[in-house]
Amino acid sequence: MKMARSIKQNTPSDALPNFRNLGVTLRILLISNGLALLQAILLAGAPADVPLQMMQIIMLLAPVLLAGLLLLWAAQPWLDRLAYRHGVLAVNALVAILTLAAYSSGSGLYGGDGNYFDAARYVLFGAMVCNIVLMYFRLRSRLLSHALHDARLQVLRARIRPHFLFNTLNAVLGIVRAQPKLAETALEDMADLFRMAMSDVQDFVLLRHEIQLCKQYIALEQLRMGERLHVDWQIQDIPNDALIPPLLLQPLLENAVYHGIEPLPQGGSIGIAVRRDGNELQIKVDNPRTPRGDDALHTGNKMALQNIRERLELLFDVEARYEVESGKDFYHVEITLPYMKERAA
Repeated sequence: MKMARSIKQNTPSDALPNFRNLGVTLRILLISNGLALLQAILLAGAPADVPLQMMQIIMLLAPVLLAGLLLLWAAQPWLDRLAYRHGVLAVNALVAILTLAAYSSGSGLYGGDGNYFDAARYVLFGAMVCNIVLMYFRLRSRLLSHALHDARLQVLRARIRPHFLFNTLNAVLGIVRAQPKLAETALEDMADLFRMAMSDVQDFVLLRHEIQLCKQYIALEQLRMGERLHVDWQIQDIPNDALIPPLLLQPLLENAVYHGIEPLPQGGSIGIAVRRDGNELQIKVDNPRTPRGDDALHTGNKMALQNIRERLELLFDVEARYEVESGKDFYHVEITLPYMKERAA
């Protein structure tokens, strides 16, 4: 079961993996067992000896691997505070201690004689596996950091849509004399929206701030669309300390407005539901759509929705789910991600 947790506000390329992430755990298991199989093949004199060699390696690897993952899960907050090289040394020391403990408790099972040479051989093998795993995650982090940077730039570009700017300015100009106070509020909302888009995008922001930004965006759209646009907010039970990636909800609303409500002569209503379900946070957006061609909707949604999908994968790996359901006259998006809370000051 995933645990609610605090999370760092950045993801540097030179950092230890998050040992509390399910995707990280699965990758460690796959890489370690793959290296064990490779060693068994190299040590076996004949193909028929591979299963026996693999069994001997797994009998030592399994307790070290499981105990190591458990201890690293518990030590994650402490590891987060270490410099990268110190964290690598700490992980290697833990693996060496666990390997020696497992070997000394059952050296006869591992094909050795219990001497120092055999113990050193297994410790070196453990260190090799450990460092290959850490090198993999470091390389992956560096590659993904470039992808995340590109995704952030796409977020900024996607948010500055000329037609939204022109339409909103025209709507403000239309009421500036008749309703100057409303026009002033609209300009303030627009400034907040563009300030958020142009700011240095962090990995996570408070959910309540994202919702406030979305309400300002909807207010601007209602200024030009009037009674054609309705929004049903179901956000009564959201936790005040919840964190989400920035500009996660607003692009969904923008697509719902432009590709769902605006083409309908009679307009329609967008449903937005955000709630915490145990250790998960669920976000649902529903909107009607015209029954005409699916291609127009798909093309319009492609950039923003693909951007959201990529960011969720980069930040949460397999712990986040992104689902889209499209029908003849409706469009439904549901995002499930781990519940993360703001770190106490």
